[in-house]
Amino acid sequence: QVQLVESGGGLVQPGGSLRLSCAASGSIFGFYRMGWYRQAPGNQRELVASITSGDNTNYADFVKGRFTISRDNPKRTVYLQMNSLKPDDTAVYYCNRDPPIRVVTGGSSSDYWGQGTQVTVSS
Repeated sequence: QVQLVESGGGLVQPGGSLRLSCAASGSIFGFYRMGWYRQAPGNQRELVASITSGDNTNYADFVKGRFTISRDNPKRTVYLQMNSLKPDDTAVYYCNRDPPIRVVTGGSSSDYWGQGTQVTVSS
């Protein structure tokens, strides 16, 4: 079964911190590279950070030095520690494989996404 469940979002003031969690089904997690993505209103979904099963990480320039991605392989969980948050970080955050997993429904394939978790940075 394919399942992604993100949590940990909320409202935070600029400069604050949040820690996001994502529980993934085994069919998604495995030994794959996992990533955190975000989508702000009117914008395309973008990759924020990714991590391999061996803990090699990559970050988008706009979060380098502020966000940290990590994973717990036995728990099939990916985390995103977000510090020094800015209003521009406001978005719905999703986790997925990097690149995203695709599922076949009704004869056509598409990216599978969980429900995401809303992060709002505002004073």
